[in-house]
Amino acid sequence: MEKIGILVIGSSNTDMMIRTRHLPMPGETILGGEFIMNPGGKGANQAVAASRLKGEVTFVAKVGNDIFGREAIKGLKEQGIDTRFVTINNGIASGMALIMVDDKGENCISVASGANMSLQKSDIDNVRELIEQASFLLVQLEIPLDSVAYAIELAKQVETKVVLNPAPAQPLPDDLLAAIHIITPNETETALLTGIEVEGEVSARKAAKALRNKGVDIVVITMGVHGAYVLSDEVDQIITSPKVKAVDTTAAGDTFNGALLVGLSDGLSLIDAIKFANKAAAFSVTKIGAQASAPNKNDLNKINN
Repeated sequence: MEKIGILVIGSSNTDMMIRTRHLPMPGETILGGEFIMNPGGKGANQAVAASRLKGEVTFVAKVGNDIFGREAIKGLKEQGIDTRFVTINNGIASGMALIMVDDKGENCISVASGANMSLQKSDIDNVRELIEQASFLLVQLEIPLDSVAYAIELAKQVETKVVLNPAPAQPLPDDLLAAIHIITPNETETALLTGIEVEGEVSARKAAKALRNKGVDIVVITMGVHGAYVLSDEVDQIITSPKVKAVDTTAAGDTFNGALLVGLSDGLSLIDAIKFANKAAAFSVTKIGAQASAPNKNDLNKINN
């Protein structure tokens, strides 16, 4: 059976963001900020990023029976995403994220998971056929780990390639890692998974080898302005990112993941797909918001290599 399309299973949140001069210290109140509300959630962000770049995307998620959940579904549909399996949980609120972003584009985020944590194995069972049909399954860690692990197990059974963005950071069992085709941690997540602090190419290689030793096929460590370190059977190098002026780094990693899968789905080599993803992530940090900052293909022409 020919496999086509990208299946994203993950979270949907509403992001409430305040732009301020600097991130507040404990007990500090900062006046004069700008308030912005945008759709977010790592799963939804990655689905939108892929769809904007002309990927064929189906999204699986849970939202609450409230205005935030209904608006999330409406927005995803407007992005051309198949939302048949974004379902409403009547008994719990939609996920929410409170975000602060300073003048340098750095952020701090607190999330109330809400309906995201009600995405259960039974919901994964409902999309078994989609898992089998998809070229790639993309998952993150803002839904129950048991559900993530179950989706990965089903994908392994039908030889669908799994891409795991292990965020927010948490320890993961070796049997789960052994089923992963591509893992895309940032430096912080890499340190938690391996115990190795990533401070450059040498330490990135050491950490990536540790993950490969656990059975991961391809390790892509995202390193912000420095690009991404990649270790596979054929590749062992840092792939640099275009230099841009960052306005808001929220969801840069999500944009990277969505773009990476579009590149691979379009038949690009691993190196070229990561260059494509780096470019998309670089564009995203020049704009405010999560999904609002995801580029289309024309936007990428504005970013110099």
